[in-house]
Amino acid sequence: MGRKIDVHHHFVPDAYIAAYESDPSGWQLPRWSVNASLEHMDANGTDVTILSLTAPGTSILQGPAASDLARKINIEAAKIRDENPTRFGFFATLPPLAQDVEPVLKEIRYALDVLKADGVTLYTRYGTRNHYLGHATFKPVWTLLDERKSVVFIHPTHSVHTDLINPSLPQPVIDYPHETTRTAVDLLISNTVKEHPNVKIILSHAGGTLPFLATRAAHLTFDASLSSKDPEEFLEEARYFYFDLALSGNPWTVRFMLDFAKPGHVLYGSDFPYAPTKTIETHLKLLESADMSADVRHSIDRGSAEGLFPRLRLA
Repeated sequence: MGRKIDVHHHFVPDAYIAAYESDPSGWQLPRWSVNASLEHMDANGTDVTILSLTAPGTSILQGPAASDLARKINIEAAKIRDENPTRFGFFATLPPLAQDVEPVLKEIRYALDVLKADGVTLYTRYGTRNHYLGHATFKPVWTLLDERKSVVFIHPTHSVHTDLINPSLPQPVIDYPHETTRTAVDLLISNTVKEHPNVKIILSHAGGTLPFLATRAAHLTFDASLSSKDPEEFLEEARYFYFDLALSGNPWTVRFMLDFAKPGHVLYGSDFPYAPTKTIETHLKLLESADMSADVRHSIDRGSAEGLFPRLRLA
């Protein structure tokens, strides 16, 4: 196993537990500790992990309470990083984008300038009106992130109230990848990606279904006058996303991802601790069995992540 950098690795900080003790996506809130992450990393050949808060994040609260929660979580994440600087980084948690962008901008500046976060986490959509990330309301956020040349980790959130979903098949199993696809397409046809070229966007779970549906979406949105984005431009911009392989390490998906994404845009991710350990280990074994050159394997294991996070480069 290589000395991997894991860009899709969650933590469950005390501030979050105190605010909300269960996850409305249908998963149970897992038990987590720094030692649990370190043990997982050591067992699976991971040198460094970039911590992030999974959905629904601070959307469980509103107004100043949500902003306060984001600040507490970021301070806690920075403390973990500072106590283990060679093992952890973190993507900053933000207040909900749909409520008021000013607190979001304030927290981005604080997280990047004071806490030295490695990037920020955004969820696929926000608010009761289900605004995906290309919505005009969020343009000031993207403008600031572009100015800072930030890395943005996009994680899916639940799109349907869990009471309407068969509990035997929680939304993270199937629906989360579709959520990622929806927001990625929204970012493309709204020209958010084109207008903010300095932002490096990581899509979770191999981009959901985007690599498989991109050609379909590119032509349908244009031919049905849903978008003025030329299909060739759509497809070219889609390839510039970064894609993590959390729960997507099987040889078939990996082969397709390497053909679809720009070279150096495929990253390792585990989805610890929300995915069962056995599932993570199975996908890791499948990834290790995939046929690829040593250079490509190094790129997935850590080379691509080192390009995004230069401080993590090996001496």
